[in-house]
Amino acid sequence: MSSPVEKIIGIDLGTTYSCVSCWDEKSKRVEVIPTPSGDRTMPSWVAFTASGKLVGMPAKSQGASNPRNTVYDVKRIIGRSFHDPVVTAEAAGRPFAIVNGGADEPRVEVEWKGGKKRLSAEEVSSMILTELKHAAETHLGGPVSGAVITVPAHFNNQQRQATKDAGRIAGLDVRRIINEPTAAALAYGLHDKGTEVAGAPKAAKKSNVVIFDLGGGTFDVSILTMDGGVFEVRATGGDTHLGGEDFDTTVAAWCVEQIAAQHGEKVAAAVRKSPRATARLRRAVENSKKALSSAMVVDVEVDAIADDVNFSCSLTRAKFEELNAELFGRCIDTVLTVVEDAEITRDDITDIVLVGGSTRVPYLQKKLYELFDGRIELCKTIHPDEAVAIGAAVQGRILASGGSGGGKEMSSNETTTDLLLLDVTPLSLGIELEGRAMSTLIKRNTAIPCRKTRTYTTVEDWQTEIDVVVFEGERPCVDSNNRLGSFVISGIQKARAGEPKVDVSFALDANGILNVSARDQVTGAEARAEIKAESGRLTEAEIDKMINDAERDRAQDEELSSKVAYRTALEEALFTAQKSVKQGSADEVELCDLMDWLELDSESANLDEMKTRGRKIEDKFGIIVAP
Repeated sequence: MSSPVEKIIGIDLGTTYSCVSCWDEKSKRVEVIPTPSGDRTMPSWVAFTASGKLVGMPAKSQGASNPRNTVYDVKRIIGRSFHDPVVTAEAAGRPFAIVNGGADEPRVEVEWKGGKKRLSAEEVSSMILTELKHAAETHLGGPVSGAVITVPAHFNNQQRQATKDAGRIAGLDVRRIINEPTAAALAYGLHDKGTEVAGAPKAAKKSNVVIFDLGGGTFDVSILTMDGGVFEVRATGGDTHLGGEDFDTTVAAWCVEQIAAQHGEKVAAAVRKSPRATARLRRAVENSKKALSSAMVVDVEVDAIADDVNFSCSLTRAKFEELNAELFGRCIDTVLTVVEDAEITRDDITDIVLVGGSTRVPYLQKKLYELFDGRIELCKTIHPDEAVAIGAAVQGRILASGGSGGGKEMSSNETTTDLLLLDVTPLSLGIELEGRAMSTLIKRNTAIPCRKTRTYTTVEDWQTEIDVVVFEGERPCVDSNNRLGSFVISGIQKARAGEPKVDVSFALDANGILNVSARDQVTGAEARAEIKAESGRLTEAEIDKMINDAERDRAQDEELSSKVAYRTALEEALFTAQKSVKQGSADEVELCDLMDWLELDSESANLDEMKTRGRKIEDKFGIIVAP
């Protein structure tokens, strides 16, 4: 009797929403696991209060009332240095504080449990991952440790390392980091096109597929070629700082201009300075953007946005497209660039797959359809918000079955064993030479895992040490590229400049994480390092402390989450009950008193006290209070 296959969950750790899934052995398919709020995706939000923290929908729902301590979009700063222009822009545009935590590392500063806390992006991300892990354990009925986590294809080495650290803090054994477009392609099962439903093989059709992945905060385009059982990523490109959140930002800025036109610059300035007003406006804008996917015009409305000022304006689909024309243009230009990098033509493309919630924008769908001359229907057969997590779970099943990059695939009825996955690295990797020149060992869009070796020599007579400084990027001068790290090789041949021979090897693993080694051909001296960012990285001690802190706070956070969920349900029940009572009656007075208690004093109450009041509502008005 064969032993049961290990459960390895797949996690799409998104900028705005996250999703978790797992392969189900009985049904032979992937199951998307519901979040604690019952939804299939969870907002990537974490809120901090005097009594604990909230994650997901409970955190987002109170964001407008607690803007300085409600954190979101940390994926945009994970693995970056504090002085990175992206982090600078994020710090200027968020209601919560992003500060320099030392060692050039960005930290989110919040009020939590009565004091100020500075949290790394990895630590905040781990809180989201922990919530998804607990949801999976509840659903599957047992402990879960193994996970495959996805990242944007254009994530660099240190962003991938930071994502792995976040998983570790959450108590996960991260078996693989895979690119989001690759995961999406697995989910869509495009590799199965050459197989009949009954399973009888037929002549495989070679396919060149565009994966257009536009989420809330990141954008990726990948070209994949499927030929028989080989599934090869030919080229990838994108922007780790482009997504639906940026569309919201342009519209929100336009709305503030409308506020100035309607109510004066003084009111507009008050909105800009108020984190709460800004959060409420962005929420209204996000809802309007979603409505424009099916409507031609919507109203953006925010009551009491500044003092007693109500804001309302009409937003047409044409205006939305005009405001975001430059961003949309960047999306389409990236597709053209990646097709060129793949060394194929637009005529060679056979499929276009849409992934990510922001692909619902009708204008982008139209432009993609036109870009390929209207001959390819856009593939939308799986929910775009769930595709990446589903693909990650397929990869988890591959790993659990003993595969590495190839192995098991998902077909219509069973898992089979004829798929080989070949992913690529998104950025060139190399070392610094004399004169700040970049010597590239691994070119971007090289299939991974891979290993490359080049031979170098000294620039000074009798030199016995060489600094090996590692960079990633496409520019010929290292000043324009991203420094990843360095190490020193000592004991090299003592000779005149140019005579020693030192072999430098780059080994890029299946996670896209780099190991570098150097060896002198004559003396045999060696040095090696797993390259991680030299600034902005968590130490082992910091990671261990965060793991312990997360475990210590777990019970308290679960109690707070239950309390907030029940409070929301009780508030809804009160509103429902108020509609059924007469104005000025004793019942109305009682309900008003309870509402006052809920708004003013419930923060210090425990869950049992809330349930006592909830039962009064249930008994008296027949309204079930169910979170």
